[in-house]
Amino acid sequence: MNNVLYAFLLSTLAGLSTMFGALFIILFKKKSKNIIIGSLSFAGGVMISISLIDLIPESLKLLKTIFLPFPSIIICSIFIVIGILISAFIDKYLPTDINDFHNKKLYRVGIISMIAIILHNIPEGIATFMTTTNDLRLGVSLCIAITCHNIPEGISIFTPIYYATNKKRKALLYTFISSISEPLGALFAFLILKNFINNFMMSILLAIIAGIMLHISFYELLPTAKKYNNLLIYYIFIIIGIIFMIGNHLIFH
Repeated sequence: MNNVLYAFLLSTLAGLSTMFGALFIILFKKKSKNIIIGSLSFAGGVMISISLIDLIPESLKLLKTIFLPFPSIIICSIFIVIGILISAFIDKYLPTDINDFHNKKLYRVGIISMIAIILHNIPEGIATFMTTTNDLRLGVSLCIAITCHNIPEGISIFTPIYYATNKKRKALLYTFISSISEPLGALFAFLILKNFINNFMMSILLAIIAGIMLHISFYELLPTAKKYNNLLIYYIFIIIGIIFMIGNHLIFH
C-alpha cells in the first residue's frame, strides 16, 4: 500500500473518531442536565484551547515564513476577526424549525458547532494527507493527535442536537456529516490543492477557523451551559477540556 492510500485511510479514521463523542453520550441512557452542562463546558474548553494553542500559533508560524513578526500578527488578527464575524452572521441568520426557545438555542449551538467543525476538519484532512504522503510515520502521529481532539468535537455536535430534538438518529447524522469532512479535505488536497496550496492560504484558513471557534465557545457553548445554573460542573469541565487539549498538545507536538 503506497503512502497516498495510507493518507486517505488515516484521514478517514481521524474523521470518523468524531463519532466516538456521540457514542460516549449515548452510553448515558438517561438524559440529565448535568450531562449537557458538562458536555458543552468541556467542548467549550476544548475549542478555546484548540484556537489558542494550535490554530493561532500555527497560523502565525506560517505567516512568519512570508512576513515580519508584526505584520504577521496584524494579518492573523484581521482574519480571526473575520472568522468571528462569519460565525456571528451564521448564528444570526441560521434558520430553525424548533419553536421552544430553550430547545431552539440548544439546536443552534449544535448546528453552529457542526459548521465550525466541518470547516476545521477540512484543513485537518488536507494536513493529514500532505503529511502522510511525505512521511508515513509523522502522518500516523498526526492522525492520533487529531483523533484525540475529534472525540470532544463530536460531543459538542451530538449532545445539543439530541437534547433539543430528542432524535438520536438526527444527531448522529449531523455528527457523521462533520466526520466525513476530514477525508473530503484529503480528497480535495489530492485532486486540487497538492500543487497549489501555500503557507499564506493555510495561515488565513487557520486564523478564520480560530475566530469561528472562539466565537462559538464564548457566545454559544459556554453561555448555554452556564444557564443551567450548576457552576461547579460548568467550571470543572471547562478546566478539564483545557487540560485535555494541553495534554494532547504536549504529547503530540
